[in-house]
Amino acid sequence: MTQTPAIPLPPPGARRRLREAASMTQAQLAARVGVSRETVRAWETGRTTPRGRKGEAYARLLDALAGGEGDVTARQAAEAGSLVRSTEAGGGPSGAAQQDGPPVAEKAAGKKAADETAVGETAVGETAVGETAVEEEAVTGEATGPAGLTPAQAFDALYAFCAPALVRQTYLLTGRRDLARESVERAFQRAWEHWPEVARDPDPAGWVRAAAYEYALSPWQRFRLRHRHPEPPPADPSARVLLSVLRRLPPPHRRTLLLYDGVGLNLPETAAETEATTPATANRLLRAREAVAARLPELADPGELHRKLGEAASAEQLRAAGAPAVRTGSERRARFWTRAAIAFTVALIGTTALTLRTAPTRYEPPVPAGETVRGVPPRVAPGALSDEELRLRAALREEWRSGPDRLVPLAR
Repeated sequence: MTQTPAIPLPPPGARRRLREAASMTQAQLAARVGVSRETVRAWETGRTTPRGRKGEAYARLLDALAGGEGDVTARQAAEAGSLVRSTEAGGGPSGAAQQDGPPVAEKAAGKKAADETAVGETAVGETAVGETAVEEEAVTGEATGPAGLTPAQAFDALYAFCAPALVRQTYLLTGRRDLARESVERAFQRAWEHWPEVARDPDPAGWVRAAAYEYALSPWQRFRLRHRHPEPPPADPSARVLLSVLRRLPPPHRRTLLLYDGVGLNLPETAAETEATTPATANRLLRAREAVAARLPELADPGELHRKLGEAASAEQLRAAGAPAVRTGSERRARFWTRAAIAFTVALIGTTALTLRTAPTRYEPPVPAGETVRGVPPRVAPGALSDEELRLRAALREEWRSGPDRLVPLAR
């Protein structure tokens, strides 16, 4: 029996980054090779190995993507994809050292660092909201990033890699441009405050995305004056209708639909990120699709819905703040709350000391109010003496004596 020789291919992680560097979606690459989108996803995650004529076509396509200018972009994507795997990733705003545990390069090797680049990414004939998934990659010998990467450089690379796509995703989630930018900036500020934890996380992009979604969908946002009035709708009529339909969905259903049909997560990953069970997540997804198909029948196909979400996200020119500004805002916010906590503690200590100084040293029971006793006549002011009282007073004055004789009784 003749064994088919193995086709020389780059590692699974490099395959994905080559596709993303060429601004191609998984569906587009699958159409060019002649396979399904699930097959391309399995090739990029290392679950299956390309073989036969399809594998040769896939290898030739990857070789073409790796040549010329695409190779430079692929290296940039590879550097951003491995940004948190540096062995020198340290603390957050205070620059503290990492906590005890294995270094990032040892713990996150073979993991996917970010899965957000496809939102708003416009390709020829198709736009994706999020093609990349968060499956584990069985990659050995893959580059783990520059050896001297500082925490600030790693954070800036993660921000540049994820922030533009995440802003567009959050805009689809909320329908508000300012809230989308604010949610992403606040999420990355939290990530910088907890940078040792985020740097060790197998999926730092998912960590930031979950924080941004939680802030954007917080029920307290409805009480802010700036969010009580609707923003101008998109200029594209189809995007305007789709955004209106998404706004009518309950927040859990809207978030599930965006993660599954937009970002491209599978059902267990979507359930884990939304903190729900897999059956509940599937029920939310079906109900959200039914609601969208009832208003827009042409979006009943999940593939068409995925493409339309990408087009709606790319129609808006949303820009996030720079990474240094976000880090500075996070550090300023941390200093403010630290000083506020110190001031509150000092005020509490001063109040306690003042209370101890001025408080009484012993217990003094309060004097109860007087009560009326039944059967006892009330006291009255003294009046004129009667005749009998006058005679008694005169007798007492006459018999008044001083000295020991006073103690001797008189016989009468």
